[in-house]
Formats: sequence, structure tokens, C-alpha cells
Amino acid sequence: MKCKVCKATAVVSLPSHNTGFCADCFMSFYERSVERSIRRQKLFTFEDKILVALSGGKDSLACALVLKKLGYQVHGLHIDLAIPESSAAARGVVERFCATHDIPLIVKEMEEEDLQIPRVKKVLSRSVCSACGRIKRYFFNKVAMDEGFTALATGHNLDDEIARLFSNTLRWDIPHLSDQGPLLEAENGFARKVRPLFRLTEFENANYAFLNDLEYHYAPCPYSPGATSTAYKKLWNQLEEDMPGRKLAFYTAFLAHGREPFRQFEKEEGTKPVPCERCGYPTSAGICGVCRTRDAVAADSE
Repeated sequence: MKCKVCKATAVVSLPSHNTGFCADCFMSFYERSVERSIRRQKLFTFEDKILVALSGGKDSLACALVLKKLGYQVHGLHIDLAIPESSAAARGVVERFCATHDIPLIVKEMEEEDLQIPRVKKVLSRSVCSACGRIKRYFFNKVAMDEGFTALATGHNLDDEIARLFSNTLRWDIPHLSDQGPLLEAENGFARKVRPLFRLTEFENANYAFLNDLEYHYAPCPYSPGATSTAYKKLWNQLEEDMPGRKLAFYTAFLAHGREPFRQFEKEEGTKPVPCERCGYPTSAGICGVCRTRDAVAADSE
């Protein structure tokens, strides 16, 4: 296959676009795609102070790097979950990445918050994945709000977005269908949330990371086997193989035509968040999930 742009030998094949690129042209394609997504969705401007959540994986590192290359004001945030072996490796990758690319880094240690994921897992009777996600979102938002960032960016890719949309549709989860998309405006105590890579697949992010020689943390979380999102991604990958381009078509059609009715319903009928009685974090009522988790961990320690 020849590169679509320069006709050199292609090194990246993209069946969803019916094309292929050499290394240099793929990087240009990737960066233009992100730039176009930011502009069309009005995610942020060059005046914004952007906090990028960095797990150490290829997607979040690719997100930070491409925003830095495009000239945006980028800071990194890493949540050290205190998972044996896994967390130390991921943190090391993030610290080296930020040092190499001159990106200021904030690290929040869950050990200092008494919310180490192994301790949280011990007190739960269900999978720890949802609690872990809730804790990370809590501190993403808290740091963004407390430190005056005007946008909180994550490395969610098209595969992540499709899996979430599929899951929410199977359950007809109106609150989550109403707020799914690359942009959530700041309101009710929540920071402005953006997903600049929403049009790019995990495969495209992996190629961008590889061609930029990025070291990234690739070992799976020891607590994640059996996650439903993995099963949904597998289904959609098979569909994409049979019908290239179906992921992007489905997702962009939802944004254009499917999301607004759910937003209107949620605006009229949904529950408005209120500040947590203890920490002030937005919650549906009373005490937020993170504070309840703190209580459970503290009770187990007594």
C-alpha cells in the first residue's frame, strides 16, 4: 500500500478511512484530526489552562503530547492508586514522560487519602472497578477546580466512547446518554471536561505513541479482568472488521441526532446535583460515594 499523501510506502493502514499513510504523513493526519476536533467541538482555546489526566497508558500520553505539540497550555495529573507493582510502574512512566516533554506534573497519592485501591477492594462486596473510577474522577475534578484549570482533558478514544455508548444504550441509561460526548461544560461544581481524541481509535493512538517513541505502561490492572467494557469492545471490533468505519459513523450520528432528546429529558426530569454534606463534591443527595468509601475503609481499620 502507498501513502495517500506522498505515495511512499505506507506503514499505517486505516481501513475505516480506506487509506494508509507513511510515518510522517500519519502523524500529520493524526494531529490535524485532533486540531479539527478541538475546533469543531469548541473544546478549548489556546488561552485555556488544560489539565490532562495521565494514567501512564498510550492514550493519555498521546493526548498530552499532541496537545503540547499543537501549542496548548498543558499540565499533567497522575493519581497514584497504590496498587502493588502496577502503580509504581505507571507513575514512573508518567514522571519520565513529563520530564522529557517539559510538562508540569501534579501527583495525588491515594495512600495519603487512605483510599489505596487494595484497601478499598477489601471492604467492597462487588468489583472494585466502579469505585476506582469514582475515586479517580473525584480527584480529577477536585484538582482541576482547586488549581484553577479551565479544562480537564482525558485520553478517551473512539473505542472507549463506543463501549460506553453501547453500555448506556443497552440499559437506556438516560442520565449518562444525556452527557455523553467530547465536551461537558463546567456546572454545578464540576470542571469543564473534554475528550480531544474521541474520533481516534485505540489503534491510531498506539501508532502515534509508537512513532513518537513513547514509553507507556501497558500491563493491565490486576483487578480489571472481566470488565464489561472489554466485552463490548470485542463485539465492536468484530463489527468494525466486517464493516470498516462503523464505529465512527455510529458515534458521530449519536452526537448529531441521538443525544439531544436525552439531554432535554434530563434537563426537565433529571435530579440536580447538590454539594456533599462533608466535602462539597457534587452528588445526587447527602454524602458522596467517595466519602462513603472513606467511611467503609476507616471502619475496617478499627
